[in-house]
Amino acid sequence: MDRVLLWDVMGTLVHDPFRVEMPAFFGISFEAMMRSKHPSAWIEFELGQRTEREFLEDFFVDGRAFDHSGFVASVVDAYGWIGGMEPLLAELHAAGCAMHAFSNYPSWYGLIEGKLRLSRFLEWSFVSCRIGLRKPDPRAYRLVVDRLGVQADRLLFVDDRQDNCRAAREAGIDAVCFAGANDLRTVLIDAGLLSA
Repeated sequence: MDRVLLWDVMGTLVHDPFRVEMPAFFGISFEAMMRSKHPSAWIEFELGQRTEREFLEDFFVDGRAFDHSGFVASVVDAYGWIGGMEPLLAELHAAGCAMHAFSNYPSWYGLIEGKLRLSRFLEWSFVSCRIGLRKPDPRAYRLVVDRLGVQADRLLFVDDRQDNCRAAREAGIDAVCFAGANDLRTVLIDAGLLSA
């Protein structure tokens, strides 16, 4: 059986607006946003335990009001492909490589899909809000292996976070820490997934 690729999405395929565009919307620094945001609302949103409305109402721990629709629009506006990744996925797809998203993200993954149409290349199979688990929880990796029905060593996981890659390796899944499309393409060639 050919190898199956698992993709982190934010920071690997798609620009993550969390550090720049989100605090910019509020006119504050990232550090100030981190100090004032609710400590668990985002994680609960990613796990599907909060609706979008509940998340936005509790974004700040002090419950301050802000333009919810404007905020979401600014997030969507910031979504874009990380350089070189759209053509790389297209090349992998054309080569017949099976690919799945394995992402910590809330229901907003649908907004990413609406704008960038990642489903042209991969299936949104393992998004935290759908499976109720977040990386690097070992149970998330076991769920992926079980649902795909493949040996862990047939999977190749790409993520921009070392802790998520480390957890994958501990689960028997080969992992690559993303550092850019060019370096990743070399790794995929060495893995036999692309031609030189």
